[in-house]
Amino acid sequence: MKDFFKSLLASILGCFIVLGLFFLIIFVSIAAMSFSSLSSTDTYTLKDNTVLTLKLEGELLDRVEEENPFLALLGQASDSQLGLDDILLSIKRAKENDKIKGIYINAGMFQASSASLKEIRDQLLDFKESGKFIVAYGDVYTQGCYYLSSLADKIIMNPQGNLDLHGYAANPMFYKGLLEKVGIEVQIFKVGTFKSAVEPFILDKMSDANREQVSSYLGDMWSTLTSDISASRNISVEKLNQFTDSLVTFKKAEQTIQYGLTDTLMYETGVKEYLKTLLKVDDVKDVRLASIKNISSVPSLKESNSGDVIAVLYAEGSITDGSGKDGITSKRYMKEIEKLKDNDKVKAVVFRVNSPGGSAYASEQIWKAISDLKEKKPVVVSMGDYAASGGYYISCNASKIIAQPNTLTGSIGIFGMFPNAEGLTKKIGVSFDVVKTNKYSDFGDLTRPMREDEKVILQNYIERGYDLFLTRCSDGRGIAKDSLDNIAQGRVWTGKQALEIGLVDALGSIDTAIEEAAKLAKLEDYSLSSFPKKTDFFESFLSNQKEELTTKAMKEYLGSDYQFFKTLKEIKDQDFVQARMPYDVVVR
Repeated sequence: MKDFFKSLLASILGCFIVLGLFFLIIFVSIAAMSFSSLSSTDTYTLKDNTVLTLKLEGELLDRVEEENPFLALLGQASDSQLGLDDILLSIKRAKENDKIKGIYINAGMFQASSASLKEIRDQLLDFKESGKFIVAYGDVYTQGCYYLSSLADKIIMNPQGNLDLHGYAANPMFYKGLLEKVGIEVQIFKVGTFKSAVEPFILDKMSDANREQVSSYLGDMWSTLTSDISASRNISVEKLNQFTDSLVTFKKAEQTIQYGLTDTLMYETGVKEYLKTLLKVDDVKDVRLASIKNISSVPSLKESNSGDVIAVLYAEGSITDGSGKDGITSKRYMKEIEKLKDNDKVKAVVFRVNSPGGSAYASEQIWKAISDLKEKKPVVVSMGDYAASGGYYISCNASKIIAQPNTLTGSIGIFGMFPNAEGLTKKIGVSFDVVKTNKYSDFGDLTRPMREDEKVILQNYIERGYDLFLTRCSDGRGIAKDSLDNIAQGRVWTGKQALEIGLVDALGSIDTAIEEAAKLAKLEDYSLSSFPKKTDFFESFLSNQKEELTTKAMKEYLGSDYQFFKTLKEIKDQDFVQARMPYDVVVR
C-alpha cells in the first residue's frame, strides 16, 4: 500500500509538471502570435502635409531583424539599430508620394561607415529631383551626419551646438606587449606584403607597407567626403581642409554660419514652426512627422506585380563555417544560394556583400555556390562598406561588381596564426611531455614552439591557399595571374581605386546593381524580393533568447570595451587559415 501511494503521488506530480509545461508553451505561442499579429496589422495611414523624419541615431546595418518583443518585456530592449534598406526605401516612398512634402533630417549620434553614408546621400540627392524640400537639424553634427545633411536646403544647428569635422583616422590596437607579458607567442604564416591583419599580434606599431595602404585609402575616402560637401555647400575643398585642420567648427556656433557650413541657429522646439512655414499651414498640429518605419510600410505607387523576380541576397558580417545566423555562415548561405538557383521565378540575383572576410575555407565554399548560380542566371555584386579579402573572394566571380567610391575592397591575401603557449605554461609552473607513434603525431601542440620543418609545411599550405585565391580572382575578373599578384598582396583599395585597376566594374549604389541585374536578365518589368527571409517573433523567441540576452548584458557591462571582447571571441571562433582585413581597423 505504501508503494502504491508513492506511485500515485509521483504520477500526480508528473501530470502537474506536464500540464504546466503544456500551458507555458501555449502561453508563449499565443503571446508570440499576438505580438506578430499586432506588428503586421499596425499599418501607417498617410495624410497630407506629411514630412519624413530621418532620425539618425544608433548603429546602421544593411538590414535589421524585427524587434523581439520578449526582450522588451524583460527590460532588455535591443539597442537602437537602423536598417540601410529601410532608410533607402522610405526615401524612395517619400519621393513618389505627393502627400509627403519633404524630409526632415534629425541628426544624432549615428554610427555608420563611409560607404553606407554615401548610399543614403545618393538617395537623398535623387529625392531632391522631385523639388521637395530637405531640412536638417542637429544639436551636434557628427562628421557622418553633417555629410548627409550638407545637401539639405536648410541646415539648422542648436545655438549651443557644434559641428564636428575632424577628418578620418584609423587606430589599430596592438597586442604584442600583452601577449609577451602572459607568455604567448603567435606564430604567423602569411602571403602578401600588405596583409596587415597579423600585425597586432607581432608588432607594436604599423609596418611601413600597412601605413602606406591605410594612408592611401583614408585619403581617397576623405577626398570623396570633402568633394561631395564642397559641391553641396559651394565651399572649396581647400577651405574645408582649412576648417578641419584648425577645428574652427568647435568654436562658437555663429561661426559655422559665417563659414557657410550651416544656415541658421535654432532650438529644436522651433524646427516644427519652421516646417509649418514650408508647408504653408496655419497650425503646427497640421505638420505630420512620419518615421522611417511609418513610410517604409506605405505601399509603393509604382510597385510591380510581375512574376519575374530579382532577388537581393544580403550577406553582412564575418565569414565562418557552419549554419548559424550570426554573420555569413557557409552552410546557411550555400543553402540560400541553392534555393535561388532552383527558383524559376528568380531571373537574377543581386548579392549584397558587406564583409571584411573571414575563413578562407568557408569563402571558397560560398564562391563555388555563387559560381554555380551564375551558370543559370546573372549575379551582380553590390559592395557595401567592406567587401575585402574573403568578402572579395565570394564576390570575384560575379557577372558584374558594383562598389561605392569609398567601399574598402581587395585585400587579396591569406594568413594563418598559431599560438605557442609554452611561455605561459612555464609561468604558471605546468609542464608537458609526449609519447608519439609518428613524427607529426603532436603536430599542432600549443604547448611548444613549432619546429622548422613544421613551419615549412604550414607556410606551403598558406601559399597554396593564396595561389587558389589568385586563381579564383584571375578567372572571375579576366586578369592575368601575374598582373593580379601585383595589385593583390593583401592590399586594401577603395572602390574608386578598385575601378581603376579592374577589381570592380562600376561605381554606384544597390539600385545601380539592381538595374544592371535587370539589364543582364533582359527584364523590363520585375519585382524585388530580399533574402535570407527575416526571422519572425516566434522563431526568434525559440532560437536565440540566450544569445541575445548574453550579448546585451556584455555590452552593458563592458561599454566601449565590448569591441575588444568581440575581437577576441572572433579570433577564438575563426578557422586557422583566414582571408580577412585587420580585426580592429576602425575608420572614424
